[in-house]
Amino acid sequence: MREDRDTLGLALIVVSGVAMAAALAAVFLYAPREMTMGDVQRIFYFHVSSAWVGFFAFFVTFLGGVAYLVSGKRRWDVLAVSSTQIGLTFITMAVITGSLWARPVWGTYWTWEPRLTISAIQLLVYVAYGMLRGAVDDPEKKARFSSVYGIVAFVTVPLSWFAIRWWRTAHPDVLTSGEGMAFAARMGHTLLASLVAFTLLYITILRQRIRLARTTDTVMRLRAQLDRSR
Repeated sequence: MREDRDTLGLALIVVSGVAMAAALAAVFLYAPREMTMGDVQRIFYFHVSSAWVGFFAFFVTFLGGVAYLVSGKRRWDVLAVSSTQIGLTFITMAVITGSLWARPVWGTYWTWEPRLTISAIQLLVYVAYGMLRGAVDDPEKKARFSSVYGIVAFVTVPLSWFAIRWWRTAHPDVLTSGEGMAFAARMGHTLLASLVAFTLLYITILRQRIRLARTTDTVMRLRAQLDRSR
């Protein structure tokens, strides 16, 4: 029997792969060497893009939670949990790349300033999201509880974004003020390419994760039907 080909999925994989390759070329070949920090500044493009995708993924979790509470439909819960898992991965990448960038610039991998402290709390909050789902057996309660939790947890995103604007912090406000970095036009182009590439990668992974969840649901239903027929 011939399998149905996921044409859109394959197209997304190809497009996101090309976009990532173009972003990498821009980071290492097109973007100029930053005058103050040198080549280590190139981590910036990965750090900001990972953080952006993590924040966006948690926003999708927020929307999925609201939609589930309103409609009660399983697909919104699948969207929320899938986006949370991907967002957690990208936020972890942002923390790691930020630490690697901080070591040569600040002289330390980590300092408990407001932005980094909120980032650490955010990681723990969304890890707890997964723990909550694992602790509840009833599917409806699991979806309802995690939807409420995902909505409340989203408060960490604006807190993290505005931390460097509300409090005195060692973390630079590069995107709006260019603080701490000589920001050239080609750097802006490279950052935009990286943001687009990472966003496409998120969309590609999210789609595959949702398809996996739907396949799992189908298998579980068939298994339940088989058990009842015995």
